[in-house]
Amino acid sequence: MKVRSLVISGNGTNCEKETAWALKCAGSDMIVTSTIWEMLQGKYSFDDYNFIVFPGGFLDGDHLGSARAQAHRLKYGTPQQRGPFIDQISAMINSGGIILGICNGFQLLVKMGILPDNNLRQNVSLTHNLSGKFEARWVSCVADPDSPCVFTKGIEQIDLPVRHGEGRLIFDTEETGTRLFTNHLVPLKYVDKKNNPTEKYPENPNGSFRGAASLCDETGRIFGLMPHPEAFTHYTNHPSWTRMSLPEEGMGVSIFRNGIDWLRNHL
Repeated sequence: MKVRSLVISGNGTNCEKETAWALKCAGSDMIVTSTIWEMLQGKYSFDDYNFIVFPGGFLDGDHLGSARAQAHRLKYGTPQQRGPFIDQISAMINSGGIILGICNGFQLLVKMGILPDNNLRQNVSLTHNLSGKFEARWVSCVADPDSPCVFTKGIEQIDLPVRHGEGRLIFDTEETGTRLFTNHLVPLKYVDKKNNPTEKYPENPNGSFRGAASLCDETGRIFGLMPHPEAFTHYTNHPSWTRMSLPEEGMGVSIFRNGIDWLRNHL
């Protein structure tokens, strides 16, 4: 079974090339990078791919809120072309495909209502960091071994960079937050130096409740995270690479490879 990956960019996306490279490092058979405008013109279709990645950046300058404009565009198209994008995305998910949203892509998935419940109703959001400023730093995260997330299987701890101004995960109700943590739908959490989930700054760069750095749906096939795995594909990406003994392949590749391996084993 061939893994066919589609990376969607748009006005303000700035991580699509690194994301495509990470997919190549992880072994994807086909990698296509398309702008949303090419999608609107019908050049590509979500139906033709089984791995969709929404990369990081600042879509539409974060006007109306991070990824809000792109979420509307994907769900409803434009006045010139009412694209059935949400139908195509839903069909891809229902056929067993996987989706990864990184930083701005994570913001996009929650604004569309694809995460966490994939019912197209928004019940969580990613809002301004409690620090009140843009944060660009490396963080350490631990993975929940009981999470259904296919992307984090076998990962215990991972170092990745963050670069965002709106990364604090909030819930519409306390019940929503409790349910997501109880059902292990928060696969990655920011941790302190003792590897304990933390809300403390700067180990937690945005103040997310209980250290939440990510979300997945109940199938584990839709995953969004604020840290950037595509930015750690080689050991020299790490800020301490001259002072630490690290494997040549960066830890971020494992997230992409896990998704690819899952597709090959299950489709």
